[in-house]
Amino acid sequence: METSSTPRPLARALATLLIGLNALVLFVAGVVATAAPARAASDKPTIVLVHGAFAESSGWNPVATQLLAQGYAVVALANPLRGVKSDAAYVSRALDAIKGPIVLVGHSYGGSVITHAAAGKANVKALVYVAGFAPDSGETAAALAGKFPGGTLGPALAPPVPLEDGNKDLYIDQSKFRAQFAADVSVGEAKLMAATQRPITEAALNEPAVAAAWKTIPSWFFFGSLDKNIPRAAHAFMAQRAHAKKVVEIAGASHVVMIMHPEPLVKLITEAATQTTS
Repeated sequence: METSSTPRPLARALATLLIGLNALVLFVAGVVATAAPARAASDKPTIVLVHGAFAESSGWNPVATQLLAQGYAVVALANPLRGVKSDAAYVSRALDAIKGPIVLVGHSYGGSVITHAAAGKANVKALVYVAGFAPDSGETAAALAGKFPGGTLGPALAPPVPLEDGNKDLYIDQSKFRAQFAADVSVGEAKLMAATQRPITEAALNEPAVAAAWKTIPSWFFFGSLDKNIPRAAHAFMAQRAHAKKVVEIAGASHVVMIMHPEPLVKLITEAATQTTS
């Protein structure tokens, strides 16, 4: 007596179903494998760039272009240049609106701003000072710039513009702008930078810092050896005091070192990003 298991039509149907399920499993596995690199790329931190005095956000264009090409999200904020506390509050609100880890980069006076704005921000994983001030509590940008010889900003300033509140707006004299601020930039580009420079208030340069985020957040420093706004010795002092993870000095570079030397700066920023967020 023959014992039958499954009728032939039913067996064929089950076999077809199993083949379909196997194909579906392989398809899903392929989708997951393909999606993995995209998820990894999206895990990169956002790079937030903060410009300094006598500059504006487009000064970051050479750096931002390369970071975007590497898959980083980039935000170049418009620093108000009105005062350390108020500017830092503005940057702080912008940081709160960004999801995920952040590498915060500040140029010149923008360094003072990020030093204050990053305090207590768990999502800020690294600070990168680009020819930037890294003040301790109670220190001012003006005092740090004058702490060592070599700074020549004062004589290069144009007559101040009085403001209604008694403060003053400061500009660099356009005829002195290139020599003081951007000596290694082409004449034509320096003239354009001088014409579009944004003023900073005199009070902002003399406002004491009340927080020093570099004490708790790892920092990297990048500057030019021929910076006339912040003397080389001041950069070295601030980097050593902050126990910087790495210091890069570009021989012969001016205060706007990020414009003429974006490649090594991008390398430093991505290094900071990798070491603190991977």
